[in-house]
Amino acid sequence: MGIFSMILSLLSGVALFLFGMSLMGDGLKMVAGNKLEAFLYRMTNTPLKGVALGTGVTSVIQSSSATTVMVIGFVNSGMMKLKQAIGIIMGANIGTSITGWILCLSYIDGKNGIAKILSTATISAVVAIIGIILRMACKRSVHKNIGNIMLGFAILMTGMQTMSGAVSPLKDSPTFTNMLTMFSNPLIGILVGIAFTAVLQSASATVGVLQALSVTGILTFSSAFPIVLGIGVGAACPVLISAIGANKNGKRTALVYLINDLFGLILWSVIFYTVNAIVHFGFMDMIMSPVAIALLNTVFRVATVCVLFPFIPKIEQLVCWLVKDSAEELEDEADFDLLEERLLNYPALAIGQCHRAMSGMAKKLRKNVNRAMNLLNEYQQDKFDKVQRKENLIDKYESRLGEYLMKLTKHEMNSAQTRQASLYLHTINDFERIGDHASYIAYMSSEMHDNHTNFSQEAWDELNVVMEAVREEINLTCRAFLNDDKEMAQRVAPLGMIITSLCNELKMHHVERLSNGNCGLEEGTVYTDILNSFNRIAAHCASAMVALLKSGDENPDMHIHDSKIYPSDSVEYYTYFKEYRQKYEIVKNEEHMRSMEPEEVE
Repeated sequence: MGIFSMILSLLSGVALFLFGMSLMGDGLKMVAGNKLEAFLYRMTNTPLKGVALGTGVTSVIQSSSATTVMVIGFVNSGMMKLKQAIGIIMGANIGTSITGWILCLSYIDGKNGIAKILSTATISAVVAIIGIILRMACKRSVHKNIGNIMLGFAILMTGMQTMSGAVSPLKDSPTFTNMLTMFSNPLIGILVGIAFTAVLQSASATVGVLQALSVTGILTFSSAFPIVLGIGVGAACPVLISAIGANKNGKRTALVYLINDLFGLILWSVIFYTVNAIVHFGFMDMIMSPVAIALLNTVFRVATVCVLFPFIPKIEQLVCWLVKDSAEELEDEADFDLLEERLLNYPALAIGQCHRAMSGMAKKLRKNVNRAMNLLNEYQQDKFDKVQRKENLIDKYESRLGEYLMKLTKHEMNSAQTRQASLYLHTINDFERIGDHASYIAYMSSEMHDNHTNFSQEAWDELNVVMEAVREEINLTCRAFLNDDKEMAQRVAPLGMIITSLCNELKMHHVERLSNGNCGLEEGTVYTDILNSFNRIAAHCASAMVALLKSGDENPDMHIHDSKIYPSDSVEYYTYFKEYRQKYEIVKNEEHMRSMEPEEVE
């Protein structure tokens, strides 16, 4: 076999191996549904459980990188803490070694009798036939996915056989023997392991190639060991790439994967080669078999996890030191520290802490609404990105506060405390919905910028009047909540009614412009969507303030619908309504309106 044909055959084997492993892993994930993810973030309350689950899940999906990328997503979204993720990643490093043992099945050979029935060719053929029947003949998706698993296994085995067949003639090649001898140099071997795994983006694939090389009968322990040491570090490349768009905790999670394997590489290479220099191990020239390589890979990974396991808190501190939080991020997270679990036994203190955390939520919400509306008049990509980041933070506030308040309701409280907790649950839902509409306004401004959508000057002037009214309402809402100012809260509902009236009026004006040909249909749709978002923000502001006004009532209506604005027969309501109707009246003048608010304004 020529060198070109040999390389082509080896690469085709690698391709089949990677495709088979991917197909089998995807099929297993589809059969398991969401159960794997549920186990990962619900069953990791202790580091030991995290390691066990990481091992189990990775054994199923056949990829430590896939498990780690999944975990990065959980940490990035706030569903899982960094400390929980470290245990899972350690387990993933053990779980990925299971693939090597599965690959040992591809080296079962038999000439006759029962050994021939159990040969790799026979097993692969039977599994492939059953797999294609399930995939083609069955209608249920679960059966089709099982067929994919079996086909993936058969393709994986075929790929291993192709690789083994491609390299088997090399056992008589002096050049190849010299090259393997070169790998026995620890530094070269480690670098080869890192580089090869980084290219294949799979530790399992590199182990598979190493097992294929072992069939030549000239791969020694001294050549295989440094390559195995480097495999883990090379497998960190796809994980690090996946964390590029993640937040700080997502990046820290990816770094844990690298640190885990890097530490194992440094620790065991230093210990092993130092001891070898003194005692000269006799097994260095031992010929490696596929089983021996699988065993070496597993022992190395298990030993690394055993050493690192007690230092999980230190690893967390290290990655937090390497990826530092900015002052803004520390401020964002500070409010969550207020929700101390031990205070749940003291409802009065816990409710006070909730109010402080909600005050932080209100401040960030006010800024984000104003920031989103600024984008309509002056689009900036970095400001758009910030709106989306802060929207994720507001969602996190709603999740953390909601969870804390629900736990609080399970403790013994008096009627006033129970009422306050219920009203807070209502308020954080309103705040979160306001944040959603702010995010949508930012999204619409991005669409307008990308599509070069524009309105007539008259439409812009009218829209900016409504925008000013919405700014005042969100500012009133947040200040009233922060200061528990019920007098200020009374202003919100009448202003909200004015905003609703303005939105309806502007829609009619826009229909007139549309019929006169002064505006296009696409612009009209965008204009209406923006006005609808303004209207919904007004409704949720009014709803939140109704909750504040009812907080002192003995028997408040707990079923407050946030889709309505609440008019009143009080003198104050009509006084404020009249004031805002005059203030935000749509009048035509030569001066153009432009609503902007500096982000720094509190």
